Amino acid sequence: MMEFLRTLRTYRRFEQRPVAQEILTEAVEAARIASCGNNRQTLKYMIVQSPEAVTAVQPLVHWAASLPPEQGTPKPDEQPVAFVAVLQDERIPGCSDTDVGLAMGNMTAAAWAHGVGSCMMGSIDRPALSKLLALPEGVKLRYMVAFGYPSHQSHLVTAQNGDTKYYLDDARDYCVPKRPLEEVLLKTL
Repeated sequence: MMEFLRTLRTYRRFEQRPVAQEILTEAVEAARIASCGNNRQTLKYMIVQSPEAVTAVQPLVHWAASLPPEQGTPKPDEQPVAFVAVLQDERIPGCSDTDVGLAMGNMTAAAWAHGVGSCMMGSIDRPALSKLLALPEGVKLRYMVAFGYPSHQSHLVTAQNGDTKYYLDDARDYCVPKRPLEEVLLKTL
């Protein structure tokens, strides 16, 4: 399990081969069954996988805030092949960021079990995407999650001097600094 979690990283460059509908549906199913506050189940989802729809979404999402755009933004032959819109049904009270995080964690883990990488995206043009997706009344866009088969590696590295900004190595693979356990585990009582 720990090795699976160490490789369950954010991926931002993808092979240009489709992800099977069954895998995307299973990812949404994994999100659907995630724990949530008071079992309210306020989240809804929309799969975007047609090439035309994916192309329309691409300019409305923003990539890799810690990197210059020429490094962090996927080139045309590296873009995701699918997205899932994570939506909140505001007609059901009680959605929380915790519910959203648990659902997206389940979704990305289920995809990664099939070798499909993902990138959770909060820096998005919500008004334009909401219009593009033709969201029903009372349903609000929270996040977009990009999916595809990764065309790069992503490695955990030890943070140096508290610097946690991710970066690309010489092979254009992502290096993701993490604080050491001794720094984050304050004590055991």
